[in-house]
Amino acid sequence: MTFFDLERPEHAYMFAFLQADGHLRQGPGNKGTLSVELSARDAPILEEFQRLCPFNSTIKYRTRSTNFKAEHTSVMWTVYAREFREELQELGLPAGRKSDLVGPPTVPFSRRDYLRGLIDADGSVGRTSDDLPFVSLTTKSDALAIFTADYADQLCGARRKLTRNKRDDIYNILFLKEAGVALATDLYYPGCLALPRKVVGADRARTWVRPPTMKLAPPRRSWTPEEDEVILAATSMERASEQLDRTLKSCTIRHWRLVGPKYSRVSRQR
Repeated sequence: MTFFDLERPEHAYMFAFLQADGHLRQGPGNKGTLSVELSARDAPILEEFQRLCPFNSTIKYRTRSTNFKAEHTSVMWTVYAREFREELQELGLPAGRKSDLVGPPTVPFSRRDYLRGLIDADGSVGRTSDDLPFVSLTTKSDALAIFTADYADQLCGARRKLTRNKRDDIYNILFLKEAGVALATDLYYPGCLALPRKVVGADRARTWVRPPTMKLAPPRRSWTPEEDEVILAATSMERASEQLDRTLKSCTIRHWRLVGPKYSRVSRQR
């Protein structure tokens, strides 16, 4: 029995959510479970998963002490069916630790619903403390980071250079202002399957309008190998700035990144 049709919006969303927040445990023989545990406030999404899933499943609540709260109530959805677990594995949800292994499906799938599932599970959407609209995703997976960046680039031209942070070795991908509005509007369309609180955040993000006093930054120019050669060969950064029609600051920073701070100081002294 095949359950998932990832071209169906609700199935693509559900599969992405399970990749991000689900845990597939492989026991002895054919035993095992697929489980998802969330804060009790997000119970409606698990109830919807239970409704969509054709196999028997359970939803249970528990209250316990955590490092962040004396009494935290969570809700867990659990599926035992071997057929369901095997299909998840075939589509790309491995058993056990998976954070750096998962990636987009290799079969046709609804891209925006899949990305919304990732954002709901491992991302955020709304307004920052400075009241700027944003959409963000945190992931350890190279494949998911590339997929997210490519989707945003194709949707609204928001290019992101993907680098892992040094503390956690993960990607923190952030889209602000017009890019955040475009993604929130596209991903959280009317009637879509989503966490209710994320829908509220998306509604807040999409209503943002740039104030007249806020300047629009010009598009970033990527550095080419030919420009790097000019930077390295230039007798001064002032000269490089004139040749490349770039600011002195950008040329100085680029030179520092190419040769390091020690040699940048020597270059400035020549």
